[in-house]
Amino acid sequence: MSGPLRLVPGPEPTHGPHHGTERPRPAGERRDRRGLRPTPSWADDPLDGLAERLADVCAAAVHPDEIAAFLEADGLTGEQITERFGRRDVFELAAELYARVPRGYPEPPARPDPWHAAPGRFLLRGVVFTLPGLGYVLSTPILNGPSGRFGLSAGTVPLAASALVGWAWNQALAHRAYRWLALGGTPAAAACLRVGGVVGALLAFAAALALPGPAGATAFAAGQSCYLAAATALLVLGKERELLYSLLPTAVGAAALLCVELPVAARAALPAATVLIALAYAAHGLRRAIGERRQPPDDPGGASESAHGPRWRESVPYGLFGLGCAVLTSVAVLGDVLRYGAGASLTGPSVIALTLSMGMAEWLLYRCRGLALAALGQSTTAGGLLLRVAWVLARCLAGYLAVLAVLVHATAAIWPQGPPPSPQRLLAVVALGAVMWLGLLLQAFGTAWTPALATLAAAGVETVPLALHAWTPTSVQLAACSATAAVLLGAATALLGRITAHR
Repeated sequence: MSGPLRLVPGPEPTHGPHHGTERPRPAGERRDRRGLRPTPSWADDPLDGLAERLADVCAAAVHPDEIAAFLEADGLTGEQITERFGRRDVFELAAELYARVPRGYPEPPARPDPWHAAPGRFLLRGVVFTLPGLGYVLSTPILNGPSGRFGLSAGTVPLAASALVGWAWNQALAHRAYRWLALGGTPAAAACLRVGGVVGALLAFAAALALPGPAGATAFAAGQSCYLAAATALLVLGKERELLYSLLPTAVGAAALLCVELPVAARAALPAATVLIALAYAAHGLRRAIGERRQPPDDPGGASESAHGPRWRESVPYGLFGLGCAVLTSVAVLGDVLRYGAGASLTGPSVIALTLSMGMAEWLLYRCRGLALAALGQSTTAGGLLLRVAWVLARCLAGYLAVLAVLVHATAAIWPQGPPPSPQRLLAVVALGAVMWLGLLLQAFGTAWTPALATLAAAGVETVPLALHAWTPTSVQLAACSATAAVLLGAATALLGRITAHR
């Protein structure tokens, strides 16, 4: 006899009208396909029931061994396989199930997007990024003075130096505070912001003192340094509304200038009020945050926190990226004056549009991460993933640049006595926005040195022709930022095309 005996459910009758004689075969009776014994047509094959019960598992399997592993994990023993299904072992049973059930790979279940974020908060952040620029408008009589270095007013150079130092320092400080937020909770981040904010404000003010300037510009630099430290603390702690409230005096004063001419004392007092309110909000928020206690899940007692914080060198590339962006932005504002002298105009509307677009830029960063994660779930090959993330990058970057271009035209239209931007200047600002957005995207994925070195190289390329009085600042900015954006776009595409980048 070849093959094991297949048992039909139910015992053979031992009594009845046909006991002791050969039972007549019903008309519909069939013989087992292995020829082992007669099988009545009314007896279902138990393998059919098993195949129906495990249809989803068998359809999704790419090899019979997957079904065998599931059967063993389900507790099916070799004795049960032999007695109930008439197969030698689990592998023979799995092979037959694999052959019976057609392949049908189900789509993975929809997962919630961990990077979903409401755009309202980021629009608010865009507003608080922009409103501080109105402080320069209010303080114009204080900052203006005799022509100083490079054709700029006497107060511009120390203010620019203070802003460069403050931008770079606070960019690095924000990264370090966010790292502390992940390691030690809000109290550790607040302690980092308290110490780092004071040090950063002193360094930025020292940069202004190192360069000669009028007393009004020096006082404004002191307020600017304190405001940057306070704003960094409030943004890291998620207190955008408090920062907006502190900016209301400056915003109201700038709006009043459209109707009346304010006295110099009022124009100086309103930005000072903004600084004082921001410092008060920051001090209150830091004090409350430091008073909290964090109990991590692995330490129910809350007695031990991370003793070793993030290394300082981890934040260095973030500070260098901030420095590079600050230089590129400063060249965009002051480039024509540095090249052609005091008679040239500042490009304030373009920079206002750039800062206003940063809220949308941050929201699109979240959107890009969520779409890239969805592309990973839809891809079955490395090449397919690369194509999908390239399409995601193109859509998000194009959306941001379109918003930036609209804002540039809108701010130029409402700017008093401001000429509309030329096509070349518009393209230069858009290219600068692409550099900043792609750099922030790479930083969000943990790649910090590439955007830092790229932006510093672009800043050097733009600064050297200005020092040599060669070429026009707009053309140099367009060429440098376009090349840098292309490099960063290639780096971002390659990074997002790797599966490990989305962990």
